[in-house]
Amino acid sequence: MKKRMTMIAGALTFTLLLAGCGSTEEANQMGSHGTNHTQGESHAGHNPAQTAPADNLKASFTFATGSAKEKEETEVHVQITDQNGTPVNEFEINHEKLLHLIMVSDDLSSFSHIHPEFKGDGKFAVQTSFPSGGKYKMFADFKPVGGSGTTLSEWMNVEGTAAARTAITPDAMLVKDVDGKEIELSLSNAKANEEVTLTYEIRDGITKKGIQDLEPYLGAVGHVVILSADAEQYLHVHPLDEKATGPKAQFATSFPHSGIYKIWGQFQHKGKVITVPFVVEVK
Repeated sequence: MKKRMTMIAGALTFTLLLAGCGSTEEANQMGSHGTNHTQGESHAGHNPAQTAPADNLKASFTFATGSAKEKEETEVHVQITDQNGTPVNEFEINHEKLLHLIMVSDDLSSFSHIHPEFKGDGKFAVQTSFPSGGKYKMFADFKPVGGSGTTLSEWMNVEGTAAARTAITPDAMLVKDVDGKEIELSLSNAKANEEVTLTYEIRDGITKKGIQDLEPYLGAVGHVVILSADAEQYLHVHPLDEKATGPKAQFATSFPHSGIYKIWGQFQHKGKVITVPFVVEVK
């Protein structure tokens, strides 16, 4: 009887140990993947990096003069602080820049990707202008030293007459002529939460021959920014082969939800940056 009780106790102890190991693994998985971020950065097809909540950082966007007017030069300030309001002063260089500033109009018809200069005391500044009045969303994309890739955003108002709204509708064909180049985009699939490869083929607009001498743009063959139609889902995607020179450039990412997305691909050829937009529907 005593021997039987000892065997039962041993089996119970082994079962509890197994249960404990399972709980720890589940907790670790939740700690790595359980948080659902609406903004992120995708590096060469890996999972989006953690965003602001993980690092408890804040960004404030202001105009140097207090306001901005359409078609007038204005200075945009981006102030990065921690949760206590203390300025953040150490940033890692991310694709040749400390901070990438993406600005889009509320109908996504206007897109700008610029790079403010760090002024110290947590502040970045850059001169820019807006094509029309209305609402613009600002995205500050950066990586603090010792932290993770972070994207913080805010809607800003620009004084002036708003442009006629452009409907955000999927393109019937993913081929466009931009700056004398014919650029074609293909997607390996268009399903939410699945790995997707974006393949750009860049050809001469007249000869249709593939361009094989693309130049590095911010240290890579190209960059891709993706926004959902409501500008809530943000992806900054880097190429699979950063040293590629064309005619193809491939990027891997995943769309977080079904819906309409606008994709801006940026490449450089003969010293000029080419920006090509496409709109796709993800199921």
